[in-house]
Amino acid sequence: MRAFVFPGQGSQKLGMGVELAEASKAAREVFEEVDDALGQKLSQIMRDGPEDQLTLTENAQPAIMANAIAVLRVLEKEGGISLADKADFVAGHSLGEYTALCAAGAFSLADTARLLKLRGQAMQAAVPVGIGAMCALLGADIDKATALAEASAQGEVCTVANDNDPGQVVLSGHTAAIERAIAMVKDFGIKRGMLLPVSAPFHCPLMQPAADAMAEALERTSPSALRIALFANVDAAIVTEPAEVRRLLVEQVTGRVRWRESVLVMAGVGVESFVELGGKVLGPMISRTLVDKGADMNVTSVVGMADIEALLAGL
Repeated sequence: MRAFVFPGQGSQKLGMGVELAEASKAAREVFEEVDDALGQKLSQIMRDGPEDQLTLTENAQPAIMANAIAVLRVLEKEGGISLADKADFVAGHSLGEYTALCAAGAFSLADTARLLKLRGQAMQAAVPVGIGAMCALLGADIDKATALAEASAQGEVCTVANDNDPGQVVLSGHTAAIERAIAMVKDFGIKRGMLLPVSAPFHCPLMQPAADAMAEALERTSPSALRIALFANVDAAIVTEPAEVRRLLVEQVTGRVRWRESVLVMAGVGVESFVELGGKVLGPMISRTLVDKGADMNVTSVVGMADIEALLAGL
């Protein structure tokens, strides 16, 4: 069985999508459609920057999605494959869940771009700059990270935001609580804590205003039927019902990204091949999570034309 997976925020970089756009009409059409949907030249920011504009949450989220869907469209239109025939499941990390739903036919490309633009704006607006922060814990499993978060809260919000792989967990919450967590890592047997360069504390209760905004947006733009089952971030379980997809997307704004658990559950139901489209972030996380499975697992990250050609040869 095979799962196609889609990266989240942090995978953006200047020049993303340029090679694809130069080589492929299908890719160019994706970037043009996203530009039209948003009424801005997002593709130009992706290509030329400035970098601080690309890293803005409201730009990074649709940009990462557009880049991944461009890879998918090249595979489908020029490689002659149908994702529904080649994928048993889709999944995405945080905003990547929207990309996965676009790939599975639940949202049009234009609607996905507009939803992610709004999501980025709502997440940025939910908490004043400086009030919230996030940190990555390296050499931390979920139990150590949870204990550290509880000890650091001291009446403020400090919670696990992303359970990425067996050695990387991300905390989110009030800035002072996150700073306390970083200072206390050694007490909990954690190798290192690093403040993340993000503009808001994602995936924690402080994001409730953004969750409310997304609930309204998803009432107006409801998901359609899925052609491929999704493994959802919030509960690391299969979802196919559009109403359930909508509920989980709202919960996802304040809820934990259960990526490690999702990978383990996918492997548990028989997925032996994972294909990351549009980034090279999730592949290493998946490999670290499934290190015990060894040669039984095939993990591929696909970004450029050479990657696409290699993948097509294997499909």
